[in-house]
Amino acid sequence: MNETRDPFEELLQLIHLEPLEVNLFRGQSRDIGTSRVYGGQVLCQAALAASETVEDRLIHSLHAYFLRAGDHNAPIVYNVDRSRDGNSFSARRVVAIQHGWPIFTMSASFQVAEEGLEHQFPAPAVPAPEEIEAINPLPEEAMAHLPEEMQRWINRFGPFEFRQASGSDPVNPVPQPPFQNLWFRLNGKLPDNPVLHRALLAYVSDFQLMGTATLPHGLSWMKTNLTMASLDHVMWFHRDFKFDDWLLYACDSPSTSGGRGLSRGMIYDRAGRLIASTAQEGVVRMRRDKPAQGSA
Repeated sequence: MNETRDPFEELLQLIHLEPLEVNLFRGQSRDIGTSRVYGGQVLCQAALAASETVEDRLIHSLHAYFLRAGDHNAPIVYNVDRSRDGNSFSARRVVAIQHGWPIFTMSASFQVAEEGLEHQFPAPAVPAPEEIEAINPLPEEAMAHLPEEMQRWINRFGPFEFRQASGSDPVNPVPQPPFQNLWFRLNGKLPDNPVLHRALLAYVSDFQLMGTATLPHGLSWMKTNLTMASLDHVMWFHRDFKFDDWLLYACDSPSTSGGRGLSRGMIYDRAGRLIASTAQEGVVRMRRDKPAQGSA
Protein backbone atom coordinates (compact mmCIF):
# COMPACT_ATOMS: atom_id res chain seq x y z
CA MET A 1 0.00 0.00 0.00
CA ASN A 2 1.04 3.59 -0.55
CA GLU A 3 2.36 4.85 2.81
CA THR A 4 1.72 8.51 1.86
CA ARG A 5 -2.04 8.08 1.66
CA ASP A 6 -4.39 9.34 4.32
CA PRO A 7 -4.26 6.75 7.15
CA PHE A 8 -8.05 6.69 7.53
CA GLU A 9 -8.62 5.99 3.84
CA GLU A 10 -5.85 3.39 3.94
CA LEU A 11 -7.59 1.66 6.84
CA LEU A 12 -10.90 1.48 4.98
CA GLN A 13 -9.14 0.03 1.95
CA LEU A 14 -7.25 -2.45 4.13
CA ILE A 15 -10.37 -3.96 5.67
CA HIS A 16 -12.29 -4.11 2.38
CA LEU A 17 -13.09 -7.69 1.33
CA GLU A 18 -13.32 -9.06 -2.20
CA PRO A 19 -16.10 -11.65 -2.68
CA LEU A 20 -14.68 -14.75 -4.39
CA GLU A 21 -17.59 -17.17 -4.28
CA VAL A 22 -20.55 -17.92 -2.01
CA ASN A 23 -19.18 -17.77 1.57
CA LEU A 24 -15.62 -17.03 0.35
CA PHE A 25 -13.89 -13.64 0.69
CA ARG A 26 -10.36 -12.34 0.18
CA GLY A 27 -8.66 -9.62 2.22
CA GLN A 28 -5.30 -7.87 1.98
CA SER A 29 -2.77 -7.10 4.71
CA ARG A 30 -0.41 -4.29 5.62
CA ASP A 31 3.25 -4.40 6.61
CA ILE A 32 3.36 -3.08 10.19
CA GLY A 33 7.06 -3.74 10.67
CA THR A 34 6.86 -7.28 12.02
CA SER A 35 6.76 -10.71 10.45
CA ARG A 36 3.11 -11.08 11.47
CA VAL A 37 -0.25 -9.74 10.42
CA TYR A 38 -1.80 -7.53 13.11
CA GLY A 39 -4.41 -9.63 14.95
CA GLY A 40 -7.00 -6.85 15.06
CA GLN A 41 -6.96 -6.71 11.26
CA VAL A 42 -7.88 -10.39 11.01
CA LEU A 43 -10.59 -9.97 13.67
CA CYS A 44 -12.08 -7.07 11.75
CA GLN A 45 -12.00 -8.77 8.36
CA ALA A 46 -13.41 -12.01 9.76
CA ALA A 47 -16.27 -10.12 11.41
CA LEU A 48 -17.02 -8.38 8.11
CA ALA A 49 -16.91 -11.69 6.21
CA ALA A 50 -19.33 -13.33 8.64
CA SER A 51 -21.61 -10.28 8.54
CA GLU A 52 -21.83 -10.54 4.74
CA THR A 53 -23.72 -13.82 5.17
CA VAL A 54 -26.28 -12.50 7.69
CA GLU A 55 -29.29 -10.24 7.14
CA ASP A 56 -31.28 -8.09 9.58
CA ARG A 57 -29.17 -8.91 12.65
CA LEU A 58 -25.87 -7.67 14.10
CA ILE A 59 -22.90 -9.49 15.57
CA HIS A 60 -23.11 -9.59 19.38
CA SER A 61 -20.20 -11.90 20.20
CA LEU A 62 -17.09 -13.41 18.67
CA HIS A 63 -14.67 -16.04 19.97
CA ALA A 64 -11.41 -16.30 18.01
CA TYR A 65 -8.15 -18.26 18.08
CA PHE A 66 -4.90 -17.17 16.45
CA LEU A 67 -3.35 -20.39 15.12
CA ARG A 68 -0.40 -19.22 13.03
CA ALA A 69 1.39 -15.95 12.36
CA GLY A 70 -0.10 -14.37 9.24
CA ASP A 71 2.05 -13.35 6.25
CA HIS A 72 1.49 -9.68 5.42
CA ASN A 73 2.84 -10.25 1.90
CA ALA A 74 0.02 -12.62 0.98
CA PRO A 75 -3.78 -12.21 0.85
CA ILE A 76 -6.00 -13.93 3.40
CA VAL A 77 -8.99 -16.02 2.31
CA TYR A 78 -11.96 -16.12 4.69
CA ASN A 79 -14.23 -19.17 4.47
CA VAL A 80 -17.58 -18.67 6.24
CA ASP A 81 -19.69 -21.61 7.44
CA ARG A 82 -23.38 -20.72 7.91
CA SER A 83 -23.80 -22.91 10.98
CA ARG A 84 -27.34 -21.91 11.95
CA ASP A 85 -30.06 -19.35 11.34
CA GLY A 86 -32.74 -19.31 14.04
CA ASN A 87 -35.63 -17.01 14.78
CA SER A 88 -33.52 -14.68 16.94
CA PHE A 89 -29.90 -15.78 16.54
CA SER A 90 -27.55 -16.79 13.74
CA ALA A 91 -24.23 -18.60 14.19
CA ARG A 92 -21.26 -18.45 11.86
CA ARG A 93 -17.80 -20.00 11.82
CA VAL A 94 -14.95 -18.34 9.93
CA VAL A 95 -11.61 -19.87 8.96
CA ALA A 96 -8.87 -17.55 7.71
CA ILE A 97 -6.48 -19.31 5.31
CA GLN A 98 -3.03 -18.48 3.95
CA HIS A 99 -0.75 -20.70 1.88
CA GLY A 100 -3.21 -23.58 2.30
CA TRP A 101 -3.18 -23.47 6.12
CA PRO A 102 -5.66 -22.03 8.63
CA ILE A 103 -4.09 -19.14 10.52
CA PHE A 104 -7.20 -18.11 12.49
CA THR A 105 -10.65 -19.41 13.40
CA MET A 106 -13.62 -17.51 14.76
CA SER A 107 -17.11 -18.38 15.94
CA ALA A 108 -19.58 -15.49 15.88
CA SER A 109 -23.19 -15.03 16.94
CA PHE A 110 -25.70 -12.54 15.54
CA GLN A 111 -29.00 -11.41 17.07
CA VAL A 112 -32.08 -9.53 15.94
CA ALA A 113 -32.64 -6.26 17.82
CA GLU A 114 -34.84 -6.68 20.90
CA GLU A 115 -35.59 -5.03 24.23
CA GLY A 116 -34.59 -6.55 27.58
CA LEU A 117 -33.37 -6.01 31.13
CA GLU A 118 -30.64 -3.39 31.56
CA HIS A 119 -27.71 -3.05 33.96
CA GLN A 120 -23.95 -2.45 33.65
CA PHE A 121 -20.79 -1.69 35.59
CA PRO A 122 -20.23 2.07 35.83
CA ALA A 123 -17.46 3.64 33.79
CA PRO A 124 -14.21 4.40 35.67
CA ALA A 125 -13.79 7.93 36.97
CA VAL A 126 -11.00 9.28 34.75
CA PRO A 127 -10.16 12.68 33.24
CA ALA A 128 -11.98 13.56 30.03
CA PRO A 129 -9.91 13.11 26.86
CA GLU A 130 -9.68 16.88 26.38
CA GLU A 131 -7.87 17.08 29.73
CA ILE A 132 -5.15 14.61 28.63
CA GLU A 133 -2.30 15.23 26.24
CA ALA A 134 -2.38 13.30 22.98
CA ILE A 135 -0.13 10.25 22.88
CA ASN A 136 2.73 10.70 20.48
CA PRO A 137 4.13 7.38 19.22
CA LEU A 138 7.51 8.25 20.76
CA PRO A 139 9.71 11.32 21.12
CA GLU A 140 11.56 11.99 17.87
CA GLU A 141 14.92 11.28 19.49
CA ALA A 142 13.74 7.88 20.76
CA MET A 143 12.21 6.99 17.39
CA ALA A 144 15.49 7.71 15.63
CA HIS A 145 17.23 4.95 17.63
CA LEU A 146 14.71 2.28 16.67
CA PRO A 147 14.93 0.04 13.60
CA GLU A 148 12.79 1.17 10.67
CA GLU A 149 10.53 -1.85 10.97
CA MET A 150 9.82 -1.04 14.64
CA GLN A 151 9.02 2.55 13.71
CA ARG A 152 6.41 1.22 11.28
CA TRP A 153 5.01 -0.99 14.06
CA ILE A 154 4.65 1.94 16.45
CA ASN A 155 2.96 4.06 13.78
CA ARG A 156 0.51 1.38 12.65
CA PHE A 157 -2.46 3.13 14.30
CA GLY A 158 -2.31 6.32 12.31
CA PRO A 159 -6.12 6.25 11.76
CA PHE A 160 -6.65 6.33 15.55
CA GLU A 161 -5.83 8.83 18.27
CA PHE A 162 -5.08 7.66 21.81
CA ARG A 163 -4.94 9.42 25.16
CA GLN A 164 -3.74 7.54 28.24
CA ALA A 165 -5.88 8.24 31.31
CA SER A 166 -3.89 5.81 33.48
CA GLY A 167 -1.35 3.08 32.84
CA SER A 168 2.29 2.67 31.90
CA ASP A 169 4.90 4.65 30.03
CA PRO A 170 6.53 2.11 27.66
CA VAL A 171 9.73 4.17 27.55
CA ASN A 172 10.15 4.16 31.34
CA PRO A 173 8.09 1.23 32.70
CA VAL A 174 7.80 0.68 36.45
CA PRO A 175 5.89 -2.05 38.34
CA GLN A 176 2.30 -1.04 39.01
CA PRO A 177 -1.14 -2.63 39.49
CA PRO A 178 -2.52 -4.36 36.36
CA PHE A 179 -5.05 -1.70 35.40
CA GLN A 180 -5.06 0.94 32.68
CA ASN A 181 -7.57 3.30 31.07
CA LEU A 182 -7.20 4.55 27.55
CA TRP A 183 -9.30 6.97 25.50
CA PHE A 184 -9.32 6.41 21.74
CA ARG A 185 -11.18 7.68 18.70
CA LEU A 186 -11.16 7.24 14.95
CA ASN A 187 -9.61 10.04 12.90
CA GLY A 188 -12.26 10.01 10.20
CA LYS A 189 -15.98 9.93 9.53
CA LEU A 190 -17.61 6.55 8.96
CA PRO A 191 -20.85 5.96 7.06
CA ASP A 192 -23.88 5.16 9.21
CA ASN A 193 -23.31 1.40 9.02
CA PRO A 194 -23.37 -0.45 12.37
CA VAL A 195 -21.67 -3.49 10.81
CA LEU A 196 -18.63 -1.39 9.93
CA HIS A 197 -18.58 0.36 13.32
CA ARG A 198 -18.55 -2.98 15.19
CA ALA A 199 -15.91 -4.49 12.91
CA LEU A 200 -13.59 -1.50 13.41
CA LEU A 201 -14.10 -1.69 17.17
CA ALA A 202 -12.88 -5.29 16.94
CA TYR A 203 -9.86 -4.00 15.00
CA VAL A 204 -8.78 -1.55 17.68
CA SER A 205 -9.75 -3.82 20.62
CA ASP A 206 -6.52 -5.80 20.10
CA PHE A 207 -4.45 -2.70 20.89
CA GLN A 208 -3.03 -2.33 24.44
CA LEU A 209 -5.04 -5.25 25.83
CA MET A 210 -2.23 -7.82 26.28
CA GLY A 211 0.17 -5.13 27.45
CA THR A 212 -1.90 -4.81 30.63
CA ALA A 213 -0.53 -8.21 31.72
CA THR A 214 3.00 -6.78 31.84
CA LEU A 215 2.25 -3.82 34.13
CA PRO A 216 2.88 -5.56 37.51
CA HIS A 217 6.30 -6.66 36.26
CA GLY A 218 7.52 -3.25 35.09
CA LEU A 219 8.14 -4.62 31.59
CA SER A 220 7.90 -2.99 28.18
CA TRP A 221 8.13 -4.56 24.75
CA MET A 222 10.55 -1.72 23.92
CA LYS A 223 13.07 -2.28 26.70
CA THR A 224 13.10 -5.98 27.60
CA ASN A 225 13.59 -9.39 26.06
CA LEU A 226 9.85 -9.83 25.98
CA THR A 227 7.90 -12.01 23.56
CA MET A 228 4.15 -11.41 23.34
CA ALA A 229 1.66 -13.03 20.98
CA SER A 230 -2.12 -13.31 21.13
CA LEU A 231 -3.55 -16.79 21.52
CA ASP A 232 -7.25 -15.97 21.50
CA HIS A 233 -9.64 -13.03 21.58
CA VAL A 234 -13.21 -12.79 22.81
CA MET A 235 -15.56 -9.87 22.34
CA TRP A 236 -19.16 -9.10 23.27
CA PHE A 237 -21.12 -6.15 21.88
CA HIS A 238 -23.69 -4.97 24.43
CA ARG A 239 -25.24 -1.80 23.02
CA ASP A 240 -25.51 0.12 19.77
CA PHE A 241 -22.91 2.84 19.31
CA LYS A 242 -21.27 5.04 16.71
CA PHE A 243 -17.54 5.19 16.29
CA ASP A 244 -17.59 8.98 15.88
CA ASP A 245 -16.45 10.18 19.31
CA TRP A 246 -14.07 9.22 22.09
CA LEU A 247 -14.39 5.73 23.60
CA LEU A 248 -12.80 4.61 26.89
CA TYR A 249 -10.96 1.27 27.09
CA ALA A 250 -10.74 0.11 30.74
CA CYS A 251 -8.36 -2.87 30.91
CA ASP A 252 -7.20 -5.19 33.70
CA SER A 253 -5.16 -8.38 33.98
CA PRO A 254 -6.29 -10.89 36.62
CA SER A 255 -3.37 -13.31 36.16
CA THR A 256 -0.07 -14.07 34.46
CA SER A 257 1.42 -17.56 34.83
CA GLY A 258 2.83 -20.46 32.85
CA GLY A 259 4.14 -18.22 30.09
CA ARG A 260 0.65 -16.80 29.47
CA GLY A 261 -1.15 -13.65 30.49
CA LEU A 262 -4.88 -12.98 30.73
CA SER A 263 -6.29 -9.50 30.10
CA ARG A 264 -9.84 -8.15 30.06
CA GLY A 265 -11.33 -4.93 28.80
CA MET A 266 -14.54 -2.91 28.97
CA ILE A 267 -15.28 -0.25 26.35
CA TYR A 268 -17.47 2.73 27.29
CA ASP A 269 -18.78 5.58 25.20
CA ARG A 270 -18.52 9.22 26.20
CA ALA A 271 -21.85 9.02 28.08
CA GLY A 272 -20.57 6.14 30.23
CA ARG A 273 -22.56 3.41 28.45
CA LEU A 274 -20.84 0.03 28.37
CA ILE A 275 -20.87 -0.83 24.67
CA ALA A 276 -18.53 -3.84 24.53
CA SER A 277 -16.35 -6.19 26.60
CA THR A 278 -13.23 -8.09 25.64
CA ALA A 279 -10.91 -10.80 26.96
CA GLN A 280 -7.66 -12.13 25.62
CA GLU A 281 -4.98 -14.62 26.60
CA GLY A 282 -1.54 -14.45 25.09
CA VAL A 283 2.01 -15.71 25.33
CA VAL A 284 4.16 -13.64 27.69
CA ARG A 285 7.73 -14.93 27.74
CA MET A 286 11.16 -13.56 28.55
CA ARG A 287 13.73 -14.23 25.82
CA ARG A 288 17.26 -15.09 26.83
CA ASP A 289 18.95 -15.34 23.44
CA LYS A 290 19.22 -11.70 22.34
CA PRO A 291 19.79 -8.26 23.88
CA ALA A 292 16.82 -6.04 24.60
CA GLN A 293 15.73 -3.67 21.83
CA GLY A 294 16.07 -0.07 22.83
CA SER A 295 18.53 -0.82 25.67
CA ALA A 296 21.85 0.86 26.01
